[in-house]
Amino acid sequence: MSIEYSISEDVYAFTSCRFESLPFEVTVGHQVHGNAVAVIDMKGMTRDDLDGFDALITNLPGCAIGVRTADCIPIFLYDKEHKAIAAIHSGWKGTLQRIVIKTIAQMHISYRTDASEIIALIGPGICRKCFQVGEEVVLAFRDTDFPIGSIYSWNGPKKQGDITTGHHIDLVEANRWLLLEAGVRPENISDCGICTYEDGRLYSARREGQECGRNINAIMVL
Repeated sequence: MSIEYSISEDVYAFTSCRFESLPFEVTVGHQVHGNAVAVIDMKGMTRDDLDGFDALITNLPGCAIGVRTADCIPIFLYDKEHKAIAAIHSGWKGTLQRIVIKTIAQMHISYRTDASEIIALIGPGICRKCFQVGEEVVLAFRDTDFPIGSIYSWNGPKKQGDITTGHHIDLVEANRWLLLEAGVRPENISDCGICTYEDGRLYSARREGQECGRNINAIMVL
């Protein structure tokens, strides 16, 4: 069974579980861990058409857009006034590149979206406890002015086979901060609270290796 989200009565959003067939066609990009945003203005676009895009936006009713993840953070946005949506793939590289802020800016350009009216949902991704990183990743977040005190943890010297030790970054909180920086109201931001590493229903590259499957995170205006 898919994990379904209650964003609005006007919207259907879900994350597919392992080996699950999609209920309908979902437009996804060929993701490259960048921050390029594609405006979807017609149905039926393929991954080849959308090479290099890690965020998609549309205002086409009945057009499902989505992102593929296996520990990176999927983010759904909904502008109820203009019936516009976004699906964002934000791993640590995309987070550093502030893909959330760029996506909201593009929604404003394309649909006159007011960030303060956006409803945002953070989907399943790896949690802080399980996201062990190298010191270079920590320094990259510090040097790009993220609130390192609230997104970083040091859990003692790294021990082989123990992911809870060493340096950890909270990608969920980093993206929540980006949403706030973009002007989304805190009461309009929710987090599904599901860690892909810990939840066996979902694919996790950290748990299974990079060649594992991908979770599809989709959103559609009804």
